Amino acid sequence: MQREDYLKHDPFGELGLIVMDNCAELGEKVDQYLIQMRKNLAKAETVVPETYRIQKKEIRFSNGEGKIFIEETVRGKDIYILTDIGNYSMTYMLYGHENRKSPDDHIQDLKRVLSAMAGKARRITILMPLLYASRQHSRKGRESLDCAMALQELEKLGVDDILTFDAHDPTIQNAIPLISFENLYPTFDIVKSFLDTERAVHEDMLIISPDTGAMDRAIYYSSVLGYDIGLFYKRRDHSKVVKGKNPIVQHEYIGRDVSESHILIVDDMIASGESVFDIMQELKKRQAGKVYVATTFALFTEGVEKFKAYYEQGLFHKLYTTNLSYIPEDVKKEPWLKEVDMSFYISRIINRLNYDVSISDLMDATKGIQDLLRLAGKSLKTI
Repeated sequence: MQREDYLKHDPFGELGLIVMDNCAELGEKVDQYLIQMRKNLAKAETVVPETYRIQKKEIRFSNGEGKIFIEETVRGKDIYILTDIGNYSMTYMLYGHENRKSPDDHIQDLKRVLSAMAGKARRITILMPLLYASRQHSRKGRESLDCAMALQELEKLGVDDILTFDAHDPTIQNAIPLISFENLYPTFDIVKSFLDTERAVHEDMLIISPDTGAMDRAIYYSSVLGYDIGLFYKRRDHSKVVKGKNPIVQHEYIGRDVSESHILIVDDMIASGESVFDIMQELKKRQAGKVYVATTFALFTEGVEKFKAYYEQGLFHKLYTTNLSYIPEDVKKEPWLKEVDMSFYISRIINRLNYDVSISDLMDATKGIQDLLRLAGKSLKTI
């Protein structure tokens, strides 16, 4: 079936959207976009559902045990489960004490949903933008492989497709070779937001990779935007372990002179921000211009006070990140943060998959970015 062919079909197949409580805001937007899309395709006599969401209850007992109760049938439906395993705002009572849900709690709730469906759905697709334990993807010595084990558990529980965003190491899909694993990227939406927000023409801009692991991403940004590229790499002290990782001794730089150039640092996630802060300081020492940061996930694992301080000191201009994982409401209001909404993109992905239509063009941001540049009337070298 070609891309345009699905428009000729009845747009109201048995689609069900299960939105975990940890993803309520994003899930509501996705649901509304799906409704609007299908209203636009509907025949005059067709009644559009008020929602595609499957009602459920997430229950916690006083001893911390959980239970999921699905309140309507899923039999024969094409089910899409949306979950944010990084949402640390969710709480429950444990022996009279308020306890925050960890990624382990969220992944367990997801498995409870799969158990509650009891194999009745026609197809099950999980949309887990922030992949569970994605940084626990390889083994160095005697350590667990949490991400691979979780993916294999989901496969055994009947999941047919897993969709994630900007996986720390996409080769983790080798753990589940018999089911579909799609690694999506928010590049188009981030670039669009950047161009819409900044409006300025930056003739001399430089894409910076904060480490060797992010180099492929930086090369892509560089190629589609036409900017030069630079690399910082981390020298670590492997004789020590601090907070589960080897401390960084020094950031070394490879690339052309950054003096007076505006900078775009690109990475998959910012946790504590330690690495990015060090790079900001190094760039300012080298007399760089405005410093922007683009990341899929801003986790703020050690709070936002340093971000506020560095912004006030002029060390960076703006941080672009998506709403694919939880961001506190007060942080969203900060002048240095620009939240990129991915709900329309996700709804397009679901819409296509529900009709068994290819999503390959939605996964390739290159043409869309080139169209943006043409519409802006600017050449690649002058954005």
